[in-house]
Amino acid sequence: QVQVLESGGGLVQPGGSLRLSCAASGRALSILAMQWYRQAPGAQRDLVATISRGGSGNVADAVKDRFSISMDNAQNTGYLQMNNLKPQDTAVYYCYVHDRATGGAWGQGTQVTVSA
Repeated sequence: QVQVLESGGGLVQPGGSLRLSCAASGRALSILAMQWYRQAPGAQRDLVATISRGGSGNVADAVKDRFSISMDNAQNTGYLQMNNLKPQDTAVYYCYVHDRATGGAWGQGTQVTVSA
């Protein structure tokens, strides 16, 4: 089964930037797409961004002016670049990897906290 590991979260001041990484691994791994979700305390898990292998990315309207998504196909790693972070961006950020063989898997999440 595909293994998914997010990293790059942490505590950042408002206006700061973070780059989250999503590293996928597994036997016969064939990534079709990666997605980033976030879930704040007491809230639902919302889609933030999606990127297809060899395709363009799509970012949710709420953050599309500040966030961008990319993927390094050779390294099976996706990235979420987050700029001008705001307190309302505070959440656990999850990566979901869509794999041709297994269907996909979630990572464990990485905490992003935006606070002065």
